[in-house]
Amino acid sequence: MTDYNCLWEPPPVYANLLHDDVHVWCAWLDQSISNLEWLTHTLSMDELLRADRFRFEQDRQRYIIGRGLLRTILGYYLGIEPGRLHFCYGMYGKPALAEMSGTSTLRFSLAHAHGLALYAVSRDRELGVDLELIRHIADTEQIVNRYFSEREKAVFRALTADKKQEAFFTYWTCKEAYLKASGEGLTRPLNQIDVSLVPGEPPGLVSIDGDVKEVSRWTLQELRPAPGFVAALVVEGQGCRLSCWNWH
Repeated sequence: MTDYNCLWEPPPVYANLLHDDVHVWCAWLDQSISNLEWLTHTLSMDELLRADRFRFEQDRQRYIIGRGLLRTILGYYLGIEPGRLHFCYGMYGKPALAEMSGTSTLRFSLAHAHGLALYAVSRDRELGVDLELIRHIADTEQIVNRYFSEREKAVFRALTADKKQEAFFTYWTCKEAYLKASGEGLTRPLNQIDVSLVPGEPPGLVSIDGDVKEVSRWTLQELRPAPGFVAALVVEGQGCRLSCWNWH
């Protein structure tokens, strides 16, 4: 995939999603009251009940906005009203569209962090996206020791102090994006997903549980959707055309 990190822009009037296309949408989850009210009406009863279980109002509103935008974006590609979409879940919790007319080829993944959300969409290609805000974590070294491969640990420890926090979240999003794409969730230990991270070069998958052939099934792309955030996208296959847009 071509690096489109600096081309987050408003979408065209109509975005046609072809077989080799991957579209990533970026949206802030703090929206106007009118948008919140409209998106609330697109949610299912189960989603509304889940929204009501959030303790804090900001979390409740962000969940509604996030889920409503997912429905809106998928409905946009399918020509279906957002409220008519139904979801199902894989063995390890990966979400998918339930079978209905036109939905069988559409694949999607979503991630959110600190008020920002990403939605990745493709046809016939499994994919996963993950997003993190770069921030200080007191126990970074302990997390690295537990969840990074031996090679990753060596690379991480060789970095200067000012580079480590960003590198940590880059590694993390790459690993999580792969788990989402593969549908394995947390059933696979993160230290079995070996990511190459060389300063000045884009990250890449090296091996999965020591299997270098497995990584040839996937394409990894680093994303920078907003200042202070890092993200990663993993897509099944090679030769994808990537477009990144801001939701307005």
